[in-house]
Amino acid sequence: MPITQGFQVLVDQAMAQVTTHSVETVRARMSDPSVQIVDIRDPRELERDGTVPGALLAPRGMLEFWVDPASPYFKPVFADESKQFILFCGAGWRSALATKTLQDMGMTNVAHIDGGFAAWKKVGGPVVTMEQHKAESAARKGA
Repeated sequence: MPITQGFQVLVDQAMAQVTTHSVETVRARMSDPSVQIVDIRDPRELERDGTVPGALLAPRGMLEFWVDPASPYFKPVFADESKQFILFCGAGWRSALATKTLQDMGMTNVAHIDGGFAAWKKVGGPVVTMEQHKAESAARKGA
């Protein structure tokens, strides 16, 4: 069966319907408690490349399940309507699609980072290893 709409068409359609923030905008808001950066890349990417400090790790394949309160996999952090969830992936394609999907599910407090983690690293955005991320997460839980 032929593909009638390729990935680029889907990404372009999503990009036209979602809020996109520049790396610089997100970096300026990193300390804002109303912002939750969400890394949707898969575990192999995280182990290899690290992540953004303070990012919530939510694999793309589980995102819809983690967001939906009716799901047995629901994560309460996503119920916080006072937060803006800013998603990123490697290049901004998956995060555009994921942001569009979350909007389709009813979320209005969701956006993504233009260019993803590649753009983040290119402009010198802070990065932590997974070991550092785990230590930061443990410290936040203990605080």
